[in-house]
Amino acid sequence: MSLTRVFTAAAILVLLVLSAVAASPDVKGDHGAAIAEQWVAAWNSHSPDKMLPLFSDDIFYEDVAFGEVSHGKAEVSKFAASEFEAVPDLELKLLRAEIHGGHGTIEWSFSGTDKDIYKTGKKFTVRGVSVIDVRDGKIVRNLDFYDSGTIMRQVGLLPPQ
Repeated sequence: MSLTRVFTAAAILVLLVLSAVAASPDVKGDHGAAIAEQWVAAWNSHSPDKMLPLFSDDIFYEDVAFGEVSHGKAEVSKFAASEFEAVPDLELKLLRAEIHGGHGTIEWSFSGTDKDIYKTGKKFTVRGVSVIDVRDGKIVRNLDFYDSGTIMRQVGLLPPQ
């Protein structure tokens, strides 16, 4: 086999490996995996105190679907506590994360039983995404996007599509 063919085969192999890595649905990015996994674990802990270390003191957190805006750790703690009360079996699953250069997204699935959102006692699951900004390893801005209509259909407050 000629040296040209060896180099060509090696180049093709490198391109195939790089393509497979780039197409991987796994968590990626500079510190993206760690931040996304910590974010999901914090929500799944059901403890506002375990969430707060992820955020900067001046965190801006918005649940866009319900128009809930929190400024600073005290308000985020209150918001998280209300979520844990409203959905006592709340569970998030990490689907994908892309965080580069201090900005990114965390895609997730959120499920639980509606105790105090609509007070139906019914289970629901909704997919969503959080758009985040990170500074010095802490989340400084967090916007959660999901379809509240999906939840309302699953708990019987809207007709099925």
